[in-house]
Amino acid sequence: MEKKIYKIRIKVVEIRGSGKCSANLKVGDTFELNEEGQPVNINFCAWAFNTMWPFVTAMRYGGTLPWEKNPDVTFVSCPDPDSTVVFEISREEITIDNDKPISAF
Repeated sequence: MEKKIYKIRIKVVEIRGSGKCSANLKVGDTFELNEEGQPVNINFCAWAFNTMWPFVTAMRYGGTLPWEKNPDVTFVSCPDPDSTVVFEISREEITIDNDKPISAF
């Protein structure tokens, strides 16, 4: 039996306020979490990732966010009040073998 899980892609779509991210993220930067939940590109702001982790986790395991029109896309912003970075989190369904454990991280 196969398990459904989702590959997660995180994209910087806007930087509000000063327009410059203190972690040097730029509009268009993308990051992915592989099928084991590990970041493919590890150069990422820990504060922003901590803020989006609950959304990433829900989407990774098939959850939906009732306020979003598209169940495969959501938007989250970092907590920086001066240069708020807005991220688009999207998912792509993949299947894995039932014998392979699914990591929470």
